[in-house]
Amino acid sequence: MNQDAYQKILVVGIDDGSFVKGVTKKTILSAVLFRGLEIKNVKLVEIEVDGLDATEKILEALAKWDFEVVMLAGVSFAGFNLIDPAVLFKKFGKPVIVISRVKHNNRAVKSALRKHFKDWQIRWRVFKELGPIRKVTVLVEEPPLYIETIGVDARWTRHLIKALAVCGRVPEPLRVARLIARGLS
Repeated sequence: MNQDAYQKILVVGIDDGSFVKGVTKKTILSAVLFRGLEIKNVKLVEIEVDGLDATEKILEALAKWDFEVVMLAGVSFAGFNLIDPAVLFKKFGKPVIVISRVKHNNRAVKSALRKHFKDWQIRWRVFKELGPIRKVTVLVEEPPLYIETIGVDARWTRHLIKALAVCGRVPEPLRVARLIARGLS
């Protein structure tokens, strides 16, 4: 598949807004639908900081959209309010790509969950069930991205990320979702 073909794929990018732990009760979760480098639609939902409503809210937000791939900026939003990529994949039957700017430390994540949440095992399950972490170098002079995928192979994912990363190392659907969410929160 050539670069132009990757830029015709309908991709949803999802990221969260800003919040102050212990002060802010809710923040924005932004879902942006792209066809290549063109914004087709935007949906905003509010999620609870450290709540457990992010997966449910994003399922509702995406229910009437036609898309081919979902890109998540990690799995943890608004603190430790998690979007479960396996649930998204099961519901929509579309590949889910989890993209992180830094490699997460599962030992530290598990420790933080145990320390701060009575329901830590529910939250930990989402992290534990993710696939292997793979490194993707988008720009030679920039740090890599880290990806985990469901329903699609890493090679195809690398090509898609590189085709959609035009203003830095982060693909446009995620970059714009972040800008919108952070700008409104």
